[in-house]
Amino acid sequence: MTLEIGMKASRTKTLTDADIRAFAQASGDHNSVHLDEAAAAATRFGKRIAHGMLTASVISAVLGNDLPGPGTIYLGQDLKFRAPVFIDETITATVELVKYREDKRIATFRTTVTNQDGVLVVEGEAVVIAPEMA
Repeated sequence: MTLEIGMKASRTKTLTDADIRAFAQASGDHNSVHLDEAAAAATRFGKRIAHGMLTASVISAVLGNDLPGPGTIYLGQDLKFRAPVFIDETITATVELVKYREDKRIATFRTTVTNQDGVLVVEGEAVVIAPEMA
């Protein structure tokens, strides 16, 4: 497969309470807005929300598994968190190749995450070293 500007790939995932608790355990981020119903109810969101980095991690799954795929190495990721993701919402992460330096295999992707209603929840840009294509 040859990388071409405009190529896209997406993955969809429903973020469950179990996902949020596992991410809190793995990351050490035990912020009450993610884990405590009563504390979260007192926030601007009114209920618990998923960790922003958990939401953004689905971008990594697309890059590492789909486009460019296995062997991809992250060089950087810029993120802007635009809206909260609540428990049991379904998100779709999409990457689109916007720049590719073939001699170094450095690929730049526009990255977005939307919820089941099409609301943009995360946007940014990822830069990776693409694996050698067979």
